[in-house]
Amino acid sequence: EMISLAAVETLAAELWPGALSVVSSLPDAKKGERLVLLTDAPTATRAEFLAFAKSKGAMDMMVPAEVNIGKVPVLGSGKVDFVAARKLAESAALAGEAA
Repeated sequence: EMISLAAVETLAAELWPGALSVVSSLPDAKKGERLVLLTDAPTATRAEFLAFAKSKGAMDMMVPAEVNIGKVPVLGSGKVDFVAARKLAESAALAGEAA
């Protein structure tokens, strides 16, 4: 099933107001794809996102497999750089596989 990345980002924005968050979809050998959220919310956790999503009635598939804290890349216009964000998620995934 297709999950709206924007809907997942909206949940993150509601949960961590004032924080910048971006979701990327990466290939997954078991499920086909998995969601990875990058946020600059300093105390963000997947467990917190899961609890919030459930309280909002969101589907389990809308909960990212990973929540990473870091600097969210932005373009000169101030908008999120989705291409750079996906590259960061891919790099983190490769680093995790190598560990």
